[in-house]
Amino acid sequence: MNTNITHINGANEFESVALGSERPIAIDFWAEWCGPCKALGPTLEAVAEEVSDRASIAKVNVDEPGNDELAARYGISSIPTILYFKDGELKDTSVGLLSKEAIVGRLTSLN
Repeated sequence: MNTNITHINGANEFESVALGSERPIAIDFWAEWCGPCKALGPTLEAVAEEVSDRASIAKVNVDEPGNDELAARYGISSIPTILYFKDGELKDTSVGLLSKEAIVGRLTSLN
């Protein structure tokens, strides 16, 4: 497991990690049973390595207790969905598989 990726569980953690971050952060909403989510995992690990000095990566497992409420709050209807935050504000959203370059590009555009 990549130590550069934060695993969020519950609304309180989400508030402090996502909304409390001054750095850009990409938050992946995923589930263990989701094939595309699993395929995105190594890409996110590579992104986390590349941007660790200027942005953060986090994951929210929608099947964990309490996380379904987070997914509902942000209108997550398909996974994987990545929400991009900067200064506590939702700035961008992507649904489905993306390349490492696309994710890094979205994070970089938030700086």
